[in-house]
Amino acid sequence: MRIGSVEIPDAPILAPMAGVTDLPFRLLCREKGAGLLCMEMVSAKAISFGNRNTRELLSIDEGEHPVSLQLFGSEPELMGRVAEQIDHLPYDILDVNMGCPVPKVVKNGEGSALMKDPERVGQIVRALRGATKKPVTVKIRSGFDADHINAVEIAKIAEDAGADAVTVHARTREQYYSGKADWDLIRQVAEALTIPVIGSGDVVSPETAKQMLEETGCAQVMIGRAARGNPWLFGRVSAYLRTGEDPGRPPKEEVLEMILRHARMLVEYKGEHTGVCEMRKHIAWYTAGLKNSAKLRRETNGAQTMEELTALLTKAF
Repeated sequence: MRIGSVEIPDAPILAPMAGVTDLPFRLLCREKGAGLLCMEMVSAKAISFGNRNTRELLSIDEGEHPVSLQLFGSEPELMGRVAEQIDHLPYDILDVNMGCPVPKVVKNGEGSALMKDPERVGQIVRALRGATKKPVTVKIRSGFDADHINAVEIAKIAEDAGADAVTVHARTREQYYSGKADWDLIRQVAEALTIPVIGSGDVVSPETAKQMLEETGCAQVMIGRAARGNPWLFGRVSAYLRTGEDPGRPPKEEVLEMILRHARMLVEYKGEHTGVCEMRKHIAWYTAGLKNSAKLRRETNGAQTMEELTALLTKAF
């Protein structure tokens, strides 16, 4: 698949997830087979104001490519200026978040609120298209609510304004992440557009990835929540699509090795206190379903140092 001038390996795409797809996690997903990495969304306003917290969100490693940087905002002119401001950064694709359901984002007319304003969608994409030579993509939802399902309309507007690809998370803003994703809507968008359409929603296994590709005709699948604590899923999907066989989850020893590597990377990247604290949620995801995982979560939630964390994990595994 090509998105504009960027060639994307034939493998599932890592979805942008706030608080999850930071640099260490993206690198692990790349290592385990993700085709395109998507960064955490970052506020265009925050970048324009020189907000210090955005620096970490904009960090990119040379081993990540291809990687997509996702902006959120609602002001076309500002979005265009910010695109020019960050154009020197080594990301490959510029994505626009039109799907975030979080109330504080929606209240500002950003994220999934843009699904209610088709004209503004076109203005934003045109502003970005005029500000950068890098491919511009958008990530949308089915619609804002069940009474306003307009993904096909929004996707066509984005394409006409110069977008190089569209990702469809086939749930409404009203659904957040609950209920069943409407894959038929992804099919409708894929049939309506000439640019690549990426499908998102309920891809949780190699089998569901294949099913989405076959049922919708989308160019590639995007994996979000199912990748938390499970970076191996990308390679499993690719193997299944290639051979019809799923290598399955790795043995416990490999899971432990991955958890400890992830923790060390977070500590190196963010410092010991922040790294250890942020690793707690990842440990919960990595160990979900394992024997005595609830006990392990309680214990690691009290860990303050990498040494404590390592001792607890090694003992548990």
